[in-house]
Amino acid sequence: MKYFWLILLMGPVFALNYSENISPIIYKNCTSCHRGGQIGAFLPLTNYDEVFNNRFWIAYAIAGDEDSRHGDPIMPPWPADRSYSDLLDAMYLTEDEIHTFLDWLDAGAMQGSPDEEYPMPDFSEGSAIGEPDIVLQMEEPYFISGNYEDDYRCFILSTEFASPIDLSAMEFIPGNMEAVHHAIIVAVPEGSADALDNADPEYGYECFGDFGTSNISDFLGGYAPGTIAREWPQGLAQIIPANSDLIMQVHYAPLITDQTDQSSINIFIKDEPVERYVQEHLMINYLFALPPNEITDVTATWMIDSDISLIQFLPHSHLLGKSWEIFAVPPASRDTIPIIRINDWDFDWQFFYSPEYMIHLPAGTVVEATCTYDNTSDNPENPNNPPEWAFWGDGTNDEMFFVPFRYISYEDGDENIYLGDVLMGDINGDGDLNVLDVVSMVNIILSDDCPASADMNADNSCNVLDIVQLVHLILL
Repeated sequence: MKYFWLILLMGPVFALNYSENISPIIYKNCTSCHRGGQIGAFLPLTNYDEVFNNRFWIAYAIAGDEDSRHGDPIMPPWPADRSYSDLLDAMYLTEDEIHTFLDWLDAGAMQGSPDEEYPMPDFSEGSAIGEPDIVLQMEEPYFISGNYEDDYRCFILSTEFASPIDLSAMEFIPGNMEAVHHAIIVAVPEGSADALDNADPEYGYECFGDFGTSNISDFLGGYAPGTIAREWPQGLAQIIPANSDLIMQVHYAPLITDQTDQSSINIFIKDEPVERYVQEHLMINYLFALPPNEITDVTATWMIDSDISLIQFLPHSHLLGKSWEIFAVPPASRDTIPIIRINDWDFDWQFFYSPEYMIHLPAGTVVEATCTYDNTSDNPENPNNPPEWAFWGDGTNDEMFFVPFRYISYEDGDENIYLGDVLMGDINGDGDLNVLDVVSMVNIILSDDCPASADMNADNSCNVLDIVQLVHLILL
């Protein structure tokens, strides 16, 4: 019996607490957005009191409902199904992290010792890439009404580029991170969209579904909270056509106070020879009709006529969208290549997704896409009550089936090119530097291959000098 009372008295000592168990989860996964001046400033999560006061909302957001287990939580925002395909920069909590938070909640949500709290990360400001070659900023601040409504606005930025630009990266920098939810950037012939701008009395012009004009370039850049801007890999680039304007489509999230925004664009020019230009294919289905009070599947296909390497894709629909699935069927194969599946479409969270490695799609491959639309009263996002017929269009009450794919012409070995940030020396790609990388380095030196992660001294060859530098890094 005495041991029973000892265990009972000692229980709280060993219970989960905020400082040691919960603060690392929150600060590493949530606070980058949920803090002052950011898109989630309405619900800051920067200390124990804030997390404690919002603990039940957090539990609901990260756990999902009972039927979905933890497969499709609301937060962190990552609509893509991680069990379907491997995509870069996936934002999620592990099952252990979710259970830790829920167990902490059940145990009374104790704080623990503040001295043991996880240090607040140093959240970077400004460019994530470096010093840009060119900076283009909105000509004037745009007034955002605090009416708690979404605002979709297009702004025209003059480039005055007399010659085409080999684009290494285009980085959107929000002028007001609390207001800007996402942005997409394209180029148009100089002056071609001025009539749209002039017809709107306010700065910029309203644009919900697209840019208001069909004479646009490939998508050149974009932004959403949590996304990471990167330069194209070595030898790859996009083109900004000469004599172009840029159109910046910005979605401003609902605000309860009047605010302003004056966002900008960082342009990084390729400073090396371009071997392959990134191309874009638009998969579009205009010919659909969505009857009221029904759930409808709409499909489209893309026949690949020459070998390509797929590097990015962005499924897009409006408020009736329910789910997406995109996969590829190679010629003479029974196996499919899963590209992306979104089980619970959310118009507010749209990304250009990238696979971890380039996906080789040989000639004769068929890419198939299906979007399911929910035009019933059960869809809380349905803009019509009662539901009405919906067709292709730009407006809130219209719908779209639109998927831009970014790709390059295939070269041998593309499928081994990692599209994320390369950890120099991580030869085996396990995210760590250790003796296994030395073994992999030796194998590389004995072969004819020399990936960027193995060229430690940047002399364009892999040799014993790279092993010396790798060992030095491991011992640091």
